[in-house]
Amino acid sequence: MRDYLIFMHGDQERPEAVDDWETYVAALRETGMFVGGSAFGPASSFRKNVSSVAGSPRVLTGYIRIRARDLADAQTCLVANPVYEAGGTIEIYELIED
Repeated sequence: MRDYLIFMHGDQERPEAVDDWETYVAALRETGMFVGGSAFGPASSFRKNVSSVAGSPRVLTGYIRIRARDLADAQTCLVANPVYEAGGTIEIYELIED
C-alpha cells in the first residue's frame, strides 16, 4: 500500500454541503483507506528575496491522506468527494518514502 495526499481547491462551480463531508469521510473510514485530513485556514505565501508573492488562482482548501494500492485505487476516493462532485479541482500526489 502507498500513501497519497488528495488536495482540494476552492474553485468548484457550486458550494459543497457540510453534511456531505461527514458522509464522505465516514464512507472513506469504512473502506480502511482514510488516514487523516483537514480543511485549511487562511494562508500566506513567502519566497526568499521577494517582498510579495502573488496568490494562486486556485486556493487550496484542504487535504485528505489515504492509503491505496496505486493511483487508480486512490482515484476511487473521488467518488462522493464534495469538492469533486461540485465541479472543483482535485489533485492526488503519491508520497515518496525514503
